[in-house]
Amino acid sequence: MRIPNHIGIIPDGNRRWSVKMGLTKEKGYNMGLYPGVKLFKMCKELGVKELTYYGFTMDNTKRPSIQTKAFTNACIKAVEMLAKEDASLLVVGNTDSPMFPRELLPYTKRKEFGKGGMKVNFLVNYGWEWDLYNIASNKSSIKGSIKNSICYYLNSYDVSRVDLIIRWGGMRRLSGFLPVQSIYSDFYVVDDYWPDFKPEHLHDALSWYDKQDITLGG
Repeated sequence: MRIPNHIGIIPDGNRRWSVKMGLTKEKGYNMGLYPGVKLFKMCKELGVKELTYYGFTMDNTKRPSIQTKAFTNACIKAVEMLAKEDASLLVVGNTDSPMFPRELLPYTKRKEFGKGGMKVNFLVNYGWEWDLYNIASNKSSIKGSIKNSICYYLNSYDVSRVDLIIRWGGMRRLSGFLPVQSIYSDFYVVDDYWPDFKPEHLHDALSWYDKQDITLGG
């Protein structure tokens, strides 16, 4: 089976899962912690070189404060859990905003944890406009290879092109996920909510990806 080098994860459906279970909406975020670590370990065993989780966006922080606090705390816990694994970890997001958790500032420069290994990126307080801002600010300096120059000015410059994006929760949209790196990504949707993660979700996505005609436009 062809294994993608870089997989993007959009772990959606946490609030809807909570409602389905008769809970208040904010309760679902912590239920996504175990699936995140399980998925990491599966991808590492399969030989995936890079994995990017969509934590929360700058737009998400407009939600009620009880939800904002819940998903922020869940992201902090998720990063701290991944820091106990063998991984090269990076948190990408707008650190100038008061909504960025101070606890994650030490992770905004890539660090090796344990024995190092697979690159793991976590998008926290991320915004696509924030990511692209420096391109407009430095357009007069973008010369030579457009592709390389643009990537240099991204705030997410240390995140490589994404081969496969998997979104849980049934929605069929990118929601601003890494607009440059996802330009040629294949997109697979899981109808189940993220807290209901099962290993077969990943296996099914990879089986589907293996059958795609990957040309990158060529």
